[in-house]
Amino acid sequence: MNALIVCLWILAGICALTWVLSLITKEYSWVDRIWSIIPLAYVWVFAGFAGFTDARLNVIAILVTLWGARLTFNFARKGGYAPGGEDYRWEIMRQRITGWKWHVFNFFFIVIFQNALLLLISLPSFTAYENRGTPFGVLDLIVTVAFVGLLVMETVADQQQWNFHQWKKAEVAAGRTPQPGFLTTGLFSTSRHPNFFAEQAQWWVLFFFGAIAADSVMQWTVVGPVLLTALFIGSYRLAEEISSSKYPDYADYQKRVSPLIPWFPRRQEEASTAKA
Repeated sequence: MNALIVCLWILAGICALTWVLSLITKEYSWVDRIWSIIPLAYVWVFAGFAGFTDARLNVIAILVTLWGARLTFNFARKGGYAPGGEDYRWEIMRQRITGWKWHVFNFFFIVIFQNALLLLISLPSFTAYENRGTPFGVLDLIVTVAFVGLLVMETVADQQQWNFHQWKKAEVAAGRTPQPGFLTTGLFSTSRHPNFFAEQAQWWVLFFFGAIAADSVMQWTVVGPVLLTALFIGSYRLAEEISSSKYPDYADYQKRVSPLIPWFPRRQEEASTAKA
């Protein structure tokens, strides 16, 4: 049995497990709960099938493990693994997609599509596996540094967001209304979603490991980061819609601050003339 077949068996097993659990518990965040774990299994399968002798595959596996550790920790401290820790966005989606249509959406999008996506974003390691033995060089080093830099950015953004929400809870507990109601400082003064940006960018960077191994960017595995970006665009729009409905002053924040890519914020006078 080859490495890709092993990964496909893992995919099939995880799809079955997350679907059955969603039916039993009536919670639909089971793919969210394994999101930071399953890609580790895929990349280590390829590294293992290479006998852990290929430097590039080993680096990919280590980097994805660091990514998974960060995301698992952040998800856990927010209660994502606790009973009832379903992502609030699924509740909103259930209000929009009702009856049998929700069950179809759950099976094909939440379970099948998202689990398949977790395999697809991991497949640059398959390209590296097929081209194993190619020397680990300067380009690999640059890509490694870029991945680590984005990992640090996302870690900082998560911590800033965690600190803000802890302060916000304390304000509410003290009987005060938190102002502002959303985070606008730190990395969030340069991007409305710096963690979204860093998350997507890490998987684009990972794609280049495979491209370097194959000595060509013309790799079909680009479908992984492309589909991930499409998924994040939908998630981003929903997050923006929710924030806009909750906070009247969010529109001003949208005018001043870049939606994704960190950049210098507009001055107040510039924002007042900009379109929302």
